[in-house]
This record gives sequence, C-alpha cells and structure tokens, in this order.
Amino acid sequence: MEMRSRMSCHTNQSPDMRGGVRISVFINTPSCPLPFALSPQTRTVPFSRFFHFHSKVSQKKSANMSRKFFVGGNWKMNGDKKSLGELIQTLNSGKVDPNVEVVCGAPSIYLDFARSKLDAKFGVAAQNCYKVPKGAFTGEISPAMIKDCGVNWVILGHSERRHVFGESDELIGQKTAHALESGLGVIACIGEKLDEREGGITEKVVFAQTKVIADNVKDWSKVVLAYEPVWAIGTGKTASPQQAQEVHEKLRAWLKTNVSDAVANSVRIIYGGSVTGGTCKELASQKDVDGFLVGGASLKPEFIEIINAKA
Repeated sequence: MEMRSRMSCHTNQSPDMRGGVRISVFINTPSCPLPFALSPQTRTVPFSRFFHFHSKVSQKKSANMSRKFFVGGNWKMNGDKKSLGELIQTLNSGKVDPNVEVVCGAPSIYLDFARSKLDAKFGVAAQNCYKVPKGAFTGEISPAMIKDCGVNWVILGHSERRHVFGESDELIGQKTAHALESGLGVIACIGEKLDEREGGITEKVVFAQTKVIADNVKDWSKVVLAYEPVWAIGTGKTASPQQAQEVHEKLRAWLKTNVSDAVANSVRIIYGGSVTGGTCKELASQKDVDGFLVGGASLKPEFIEIINAKA
C-alpha cells in the first residue's frame, strides 16, 4: 500500500503462536518509524527484534530521567554572616522541589556557618581546595578540613580559578583526584573563553579540559560536570538553550567514546553562566542540561525559582 501523505501509527502487540509478537498497525497522522517493514498491515515479528527496538527507545527516554536535577549556588567572595544568614533563612523557609539536589558554595571562612544554619536538605560546597591533605601551603584548605566542617562537596576548575589565579588543567586534575580520594563530591568546571568560541575551538577546549578531569576520576557517581562558557559568566550574557544543549550533547558523546556508555548516561552535566529566574526554565527543558551552577542569582530570592525550574 502506498501512502503519499505524512502519516503516523501506533501498535497493538500480542503473542504469536510461532514465538514472535503480532503487531497490528493503525495509521493516523505524522510519523512512527519502525525498524522493519510491515506489509500487509499486520505482521509477525520475532520477539528479539521487537524488544531490541523498544528497549533502545525506552533507554533514551529514561536516561535523563534517572539523572537527578542538580542546582549549585556559587556565592563566590560575597556576603557576611548577616546577609548570608538572611539568604539561608529564605532558602530554609522556601518551597523547593524535593526532586532537586541543591548545593550552596560558601566562602571557606563561612563553611561551618553555612553548614550549621542550612537545612539538611541542602548540601554545602567549598569553592576550592588543594591537592594534598596538609602542609606548608599558606592560604589553602584541604579536603580533610572541608569534611571536618561537615561539608561534602567542592567546586574545582572554575574559570576564575583558571584565568584569574592561573590554575592549570594539570593542577585541577590533581585537585580533583585528591578531593575524590578524600570522599568529597566534585563539581568540576569547564568552559571556553569568548575568543575560543569565536575561533571555532569550543569543542577542542572543553574536551581537553574534560580529559584531564576524566583521567583523575575513578568514581563518576561523585562528579558533576559544570559547563560554563567564560564569556557568559557575570556578563549578563547567557548561552542560548540551543548553544548549551549542543555543547552538553557533545560532552556526553565524548564521555561515551572516551569513558563508557554508563558514565555518559549517568553523569550530570549542568550549565553555568548568568542563569536567572528568567532564563532557567527554557535551559532546564533541554534534554542534556541536568541543572545549573548559579552565580549572582544564587545570592537572591530568585534562586528558589531557579531550583524549581523543572517543577
């Protein structure tokens, strides 16, 4: 039968006496691709082919559903006990989606304060740590110290650490390895500068940064990748949802090729770069955007709106 118009179909399946599944196809409107020819309209197809097709479809649909949405707030070098106490009170009293993991990145001097005041439903992150447990490293803090404050996360590789303080990919990799070995979860940041995007080397840059991190990870369940285009951080410019999705999708493909299918499907890739209450919902709707790392807006009441972007 030849159909010149666009059509779709749905199927009814029933066991067939010959060890297959009997598929009845009902033609409707736009398309329903099946990986086997159906002529006439009802045909017996081997179980193996039918369930292979349907399992692949269900895997794609369930992959991002199994990744718990993650929203990090990076307070950077902002706040004092008074203002942060007011922010914490707002978060504690706010209605937040229970299906979202929320972690607040406090300045190191306020880690203990933040952990003691925030409800247990919120996690806390340090904004940096060093690559060894202790020693003569003035001004640094170690994962052991962070854990001693009851804090379980650390942000590593943020663009301000890379480009303001000159941290290399190698150092960030070493920090990542030590933090993970010490039992911290790591929010590992990657992202390109404006000249790198305009030069068409976004993929080259973020893949190189990701490789150094990947080389130092044994347990990916403790890692969240944060893609933050440097040109969008604190500038008021936000990557379009399509730009963010494109890079996230390519990062997931890189992980599939260079790490494993399981890691590619399970690791959370979040977006950072001037995320606000006005931009969060459309960004959150992208299938490979698993949350946000929020800067300035995490210090405002609208942070709750961003947390609830998927609600």
